[in-house]
Amino acid sequence: MTQTRKRTGSCLCGDVKITAQAASLHVGACHCDMCRRWGGGPFIEIDCGDAVSFDGESSISIYDSSAWAERGFCKRCGTHLFYRIKQHHQHMLPAGLIDDQSNLHFEMQVFIDHKPAYYTFADDTKTMTETQVFEMFGGDSDGEL
Repeated sequence: MTQTRKRTGSCLCGDVKITAQAASLHVGACHCDMCRRWGGGPFIEIDCGDAVSFDGESSISIYDSSAWAERGFCKRCGTHLFYRIKQHHQHMLPAGLIDDQSNLHFEMQVFIDHKPAYYTFADDTKTMTETQVFEMFGGDSDGEL
């Protein structure tokens, strides 16, 4: 991450408060089947690296969604809190959780080959297919993130 900023946010009910020390200024969207099933649409996220802290951790439930990633949500209100890569503790936070959304720029879409035809973003972004994503991160394409 080259451009970052400290960002804070919280879940809908306020039980979980989040501080990301180095949140990217770039917003991404994941169109994979799992992200769309998780949230009902693409996962619009900000890469916040591993320097993320939570106040109210007892309210966080974690779903082990694959061999290499997990997803967190608030036990009380159900707000999606993060997608986290287990090996590096890299957090992708939903952009909507962030209090100050100024200076954010929609830059990347991944799993573009999984995007259904019923929606399209107007922004001109970089795009990556499923194969390209797994090649970039050195993983195997098992269809699960």
